[in-house]
Amino acid sequence: MIKAVVFDLDGTVVESAYEWPEIRRRLGAGSHPILSYLAGLAEPERSRKRAELESVEAEATHKAVLKDGIRELLAFLRQAGLKTALVTNNSGRNVSLLLSKFNLEFDCVLSRDSGLWKPSGAPLREALDRIQVLPRECCAVGDSPFDVQAALEAGIPLVFLIGRKRPMPADARVQTLDSLAELQEALGRLIRG
Repeated sequence: MIKAVVFDLDGTVVESAYEWPEIRRRLGAGSHPILSYLAGLAEPERSRKRAELESVEAEATHKAVLKDGIRELLAFLRQAGLKTALVTNNSGRNVSLLLSKFNLEFDCVLSRDSGLWKPSGAPLREALDRIQVLPRECCAVGDSPFDVQAALEAGIPLVFLIGRKRPMPADARVQTLDSLAELQEALGRLIRG
């Protein structure tokens, strides 16, 4: 039986318009994870490129819309007594704006401002520590390979990918679903045992 669900934000809880290949090109990140790339830059280039990323993120945050079914899913989980955590590589400012805009609540919210970010499993482990749930007692929900990598590294045994358009490597620990409604059905089966 699961006790908690850890969610990604962009592409999972909200639909945000990010063109990651173009953003990587603009920042010069190549194939490196953007946040790790930026952290390795010297000043003043680091601050300049961070500001450019934050500008892109602010625009996407302004245009973001809530994913169909997320309110119902969160209410279902709350009613079932499960804890929820939100772990995102987005900034704390953007996360606060989106949670306020859509009136969403999670038991724990962790942004990149914590100094931890995906694809490392560290931010997920930190969120689970904060809500006092063991990795084996939860599942993760995301939309990208980073979400899968972070969850599995954190020791979370089951990851749900929502609406993946690109195929993921076959892994029994990863299930791809088309919608949050399908996720709610799958979680219902897990909760009932």
